[in-house]
Amino acid sequence: MMIASYRHTAYPSAWLAGACGLLYSVSFVLIARASPGLGAGLSGLFLLTGGVFGASALLGLYIRLEPAGGGYALWALVFGLAGALAATLHGGYDLANAIHPPDQASSLPSAIDPRGLGTFGIAGIATLAFAYLMGQDASFPRNLSYLGYLSGALLIVIYLARLIILSATSPLVLLPAAIEGFIVNPAWYVWLGFALRRPA
Repeated sequence: MMIASYRHTAYPSAWLAGACGLLYSVSFVLIARASPGLGAGLSGLFLLTGGVFGASALLGLYIRLEPAGGGYALWALVFGLAGALAATLHGGYDLANAIHPPDQASSLPSAIDPRGLGTFGIAGIATLAFAYLMGQDASFPRNLSYLGYLSGALLIVIYLARLIILSATSPLVLLPAAIEGFIVNPAWYVWLGFALRRPA
């Protein structure tokens, strides 16, 4: 009964996580060019809320996968929640700075989420793990698992690009970020929502 009840929270959370991911990309890439302050504030807000909704969706995914996945599903959940928490804290930090800009701008990486270690790197590892487990479960579409592999790989590439390349405007950073943020990640979460909506 509790599993069936949480399903009704998990699938709309996945849809909202997908929407927040898309709106984050729009704010960070497009709005910030015209209005840096507004773009920074909105991207921080959507990163924060996306982390909360993403955590809820991943918990629902774990509940579906745990009977067959066991400890592997728990491992994926731990990494997924760590990535979601990092995104929430990172978004809250950016939002606070947008509302009350600090006196001195700093080029140092965020101590909360250095170069997106949690938001991109750890989240990417979790997405790959969940994609593998979904591929072993006949109740999930096989192509959804493949899309998860692509999303997880892109997240890790984004983290490595931000770690190695200082400029966030480099094409080597922007290209995978645009593909993931505008297309792959929102599509994965929305499709996941439809998959979680169906009873196991």
